[in-house]
Amino acid sequence: MREHESDAENHSGGHVYQVLSRTDRFSGPVFSVVSDEVTMPGGGVARRDYVRHVGAVGVVALDEAGRVVLVRQYRHPVGRRLWELPAGLIDVAGEELPATAHRELVEEADLTAGRLDLLVDVHPSPGCSDETVRIFLARDLSPVPEQDRHRRHDEEAELQVRLVNLDEAVRMVLAGEITNGPAVTGLLAAACARQTGWAALRAVTEPAPRPPGGAAR
Repeated sequence: MREHESDAENHSGGHVYQVLSRTDRFSGPVFSVVSDEVTMPGGGVARRDYVRHVGAVGVVALDEAGRVVLVRQYRHPVGRRLWELPAGLIDVAGEELPATAHRELVEEADLTAGRLDLLVDVHPSPGCSDETVRIFLARDLSPVPEQDRHRRHDEEAELQVRLVNLDEAVRMVLAGEITNGPAVTGLLAAACARQTGWAALRAVTEPAPRPPGGAAR
């Protein structure tokens, strides 16, 4: 439980939110659901139910013409197809996050990237989940040869891939046509980073906000 205490001590300088107990409610391959009893300021204890998630990566893939890759696929929890970034779970043991980003770009967009930079990190739903998504900027794109392309299954079998000018993608975000959290974050971050000539981009080796694999800890 010390990870919770250390985070409070290192970043807030205030009350240490100590976890007194944890009860597992559900455990699956992607996420688990737990209930923590947590000390509160003033001496009380409160129960916090939340999702512990393995984490994910997303990729803003930008070509030489200033177009980004968007993918559209069905998401059952919201019951609709969403425009998203190429993205995927951190679910391969020992795989570094840049390698995960390259793999997802190949599998979902049939592209490889000659250059990868760290764009932004995001906690999509910190009120109910510890999920962290690391979003990369991929450039120097090349198509995967037809015979080497990944065969998609399930929802991904109907996955649509589209190249959209970055400015048009930002318009889609502001118009409510793109609502996927990491996509909104990544596209707006890319547009901002472009304005400074990409000077604010970080190295892909920078440590993530927390180690991946939340559901398995």
